[in-house]
Amino acid sequence: MSEPFAVRGRIVTPSSIIVDGAVIIDGDSIVWMGEAPQAQAAGYGAEVVAAPSPTDGRYILPGLVDTHCHGGGGSSFPTATTVEAMMTAVWEHRVHGTTTLVGSLSTASPEDLRRQGQMMADLCDAGELDGIHFEGPFLASGRLGVTGMLPGDSPADSLPTEGLSAKEREERARAVLGSQDFAQVQPPNPALTRELMITTRGHTVSMTLAPEGKRAIGSGSVAEVLIENGAVPAFGHTVASAEFMRGAATWTREKLGLTPSEKLRCPRYVVTHFFNGMQPFHHRHPGPMLELLADAAGGGCILELIADGEHVDLSAVRNVFELVGRDSVVFVSNATAATGMPSGEPNSDPEDPNLHLVDTVRCAWKGAGIPLTDAVYCASVQGARILGQTNIGEIATGKRADLLVTDENLYPLSVYRYGTLVASVPKNYSD
Repeated sequence: MSEPFAVRGRIVTPSSIIVDGAVIIDGDSIVWMGEAPQAQAAGYGAEVVAAPSPTDGRYILPGLVDTHCHGGGGSSFPTATTVEAMMTAVWEHRVHGTTTLVGSLSTASPEDLRRQGQMMADLCDAGELDGIHFEGPFLASGRLGVTGMLPGDSPADSLPTEGLSAKEREERARAVLGSQDFAQVQPPNPALTRELMITTRGHTVSMTLAPEGKRAIGSGSVAEVLIENGAVPAFGHTVASAEFMRGAATWTREKLGLTPSEKLRCPRYVVTHFFNGMQPFHHRHPGPMLELLADAAGGGCILELIADGEHVDLSAVRNVFELVGRDSVVFVSNATAATGMPSGEPNSDPEDPNLHLVDTVRCAWKGAGIPLTDAVYCASVQGARILGQTNIGEIATGKRADLLVTDENLYPLSVYRYGTLVASVPKNYSD
């Protein structure tokens, strides 16, 4: 039988920061939390006295919930050949405070999607992954990268190509087109979608699709198959017009509202890494962004943001947060195999930010000026809502004992999952 113990520090809750706080863990659950001096009255005085006194300004955050992650530690969910290799990515993020993780696949052949989805479903059954996200293959062929650029969108596109080698021209073109496999992009296919739902045994959380594709939305569509199987459509990698996006949003909201709640994890659809992979805004050709902002402000969708200052400028992160509020924003890492890899190692990419979710929280707090309580909320409570899980995402009595203890700058010191210490001073932060 387990013995209760205390973790002390500044507790970050959805509404406030408890400066001198204590969290009491017994087994896999939080049995009490609050101001440390009040623990004695609650019957946990001895546990608080036995816990190290937090003299270093440390924070206690709920374990973070990442609903869009492609890999880490040199391993990629889309390309891993074994569940063991996938676990490398899981652990890379777990030891940095992401205690709930959805693995993301990219556009690939149906055979590859089935195989990778099957392995990821096995990890979900084992409790190591918490869901599957398909990013593709039903995307707009001109919006395949996270940058979302087409020729002419970027100042780099105006640079002369004269004198460049064939390899240099190819690299520039690839930077514009993006990382999704152009050859495997296909029109929306409800039958394939249904097959993938069966293959993943109810573990699919979401699928990114361009809503303008034929049979993407509407009766008998990919979106309908997703909703009927408990997953949510995630609009992204799209060239949809403003008018089309408004119609797609209206249909999706209505369909979600008509579907019995027990079949759905989340009653709201998701927008995949907002801004990235989308038609840019222009005042004469506004594209989908303003419509999605308006819908998020009205509670229709939840906007994913990669709040790292690279994928999205931090002023834009702040503006979106101020316009739609924290209940319509979820922070995601969008991490790849390069995440956590030392410079020069295989799969490392010094030019790609590839951050852990806690790093995006720090960027939003320190760089965008978003209050810490709200930044943590967007990386914990919101992800839990998308997953339809009520026992995670918040430090509260009765919740699962998932905790991330950090220093005063949000660099991880220790991580608890189900009340068990899984990491102490994670790699990359021990210097």
